[in-house]
Amino acid sequence: MVTAPIRSRGSNPLNMLQKDRQPLLTNVSLFDKELNLPKTPLFGTDGIRGRVGELLTAELALQVGFWAGEVLREVTPNSGAVIVGQDSRNSSDMLAIALSQGLTAAGLEVWNLGLCPTPGVAYLAGATDAVGGVMISASHNPPEDNGIKFFSSQGAKLSVALQKQIEAGLRSGGTNAGLTSACGKYYDRPELVEDYVESLRHPLKGVIDLQGMRIVLDLAWGASVRLAGQVFAELGAEVICLHNLADGDRINVNCGSTHLAALQQAVFEYSADMGFAFDGDADRVMAVDSQGRVVDGDYILYLWGQTLRKSEQLPGDLIIATVMANLGFERAWEKLGGKMVRTSVGDQHVQAEMERSGAMLGGEQSGHILCHHYGITGDGMLTALHLASLVRQSGGSLAQLVDKSFQTYPQLLRNVRVEDRDRRLNWHNCDPIAFAIAQAEAEMGDRGRVLVRASGTEPLIRVMVEAASAEVANHWTSELVLSVEQHLGEG
Repeated sequence: MVTAPIRSRGSNPLNMLQKDRQPLLTNVSLFDKELNLPKTPLFGTDGIRGRVGELLTAELALQVGFWAGEVLREVTPNSGAVIVGQDSRNSSDMLAIALSQGLTAAGLEVWNLGLCPTPGVAYLAGATDAVGGVMISASHNPPEDNGIKFFSSQGAKLSVALQKQIEAGLRSGGTNAGLTSACGKYYDRPELVEDYVESLRHPLKGVIDLQGMRIVLDLAWGASVRLAGQVFAELGAEVICLHNLADGDRINVNCGSTHLAALQQAVFEYSADMGFAFDGDADRVMAVDSQGRVVDGDYILYLWGQTLRKSEQLPGDLIIATVMANLGFERAWEKLGGKMVRTSVGDQHVQAEMERSGAMLGGEQSGHILCHHYGITGDGMLTALHLASLVRQSGGSLAQLVDKSFQTYPQLLRNVRVEDRDRRLNWHNCDPIAFAIAQAEAEMGDRGRVLVRASGTEPLIRVMVEAASAEVANHWTSELVLSVEQHLGEG
């Protein structure tokens, strides 16, 4: 395996406070400090996410930990710990410490995994007697952002209803938090990550051999740097790793699942069979075939869906996708006799529809893929391993599988930065933008579609237009972006 040494993250500061594993001493003055919460909902499509020092502070993380502890303790019969993991961002230690203080102040025990992919936290929350799990990460966002994601005791994303209960506690202004005598304890448990890694290996060990396959992995300086190369190599692949240090200054910067140029170049340079790029917390993945073509979540769902369908493991031939899924994918899947149900953007919406419908496969174009045969949440490493496996089983190449799949409709996505949170989240109340959307939809009819939405993870309005021709898609994308800039811009 071609790789570089992993930089140590150093001693966890909580260890220095906890040499004898005594309950964490909660700083009551932090509880007494008034939080400057936004008027709009704190939880977005994937937990709480924002700029560190602005929205995300130690004070907020502390109180989030306490109120989450209160809610988790009420809703689960489990008596175990809260599993906490984090990505490589410079702010992750600070937020993990503050969050753990809040959780222990609520009387809960904390098991900190340290550097770990988000799906590792989800897996261990469900595989142990845990009360729940928390991941400190802003996923694909830049280094200056961070976030807090919650998981239930089953390992699923925490429901919207429970997120609202946590937020209600935060907004209640209560100052008695942290004064309880029933303090929990904190433990470092990095060894548990190996249990998660074994859950990735086990379904494929002895079943598939990747011997002879050369695979490039872009680890985005993030949470997968210690694990992904190891698992692929153990299954026989020759692995070339890019951006494989835990580096909080460079996480997701011009690399990973949202910046594929470096991966595409490396696949060419090393004459690799394929490449995979993870985001900062490794819950999503994008692939590149040997020709350098991007194989996104739509293609992954189609190819994996075909494999499961042939082995009669896809109930109702149903795939759950989102409103972002390409029309070319949908129509090709329907031509095979399959059915697609679309949800709002966000893997928690995909997960909810999978549970409601009994579907076993779903995901997002961005590379968030959920296959309930192997796990309950999106997992970039799991998805990459299974995609490589089905390529090997096909006897051909990833490029050949893509050639035989479908042609995408031209789809343009442009982002407009809108820093004002209230203005951004209430964009749909802007009549001129609504008129522009209606005009575009009327002109394209059934030959295209429009999607405008506020990002739940970044200060952006996303404008997507899909049409039968690139010319039409480009025209209406430009018109809609101009409308958003004129009426929501802050200049």
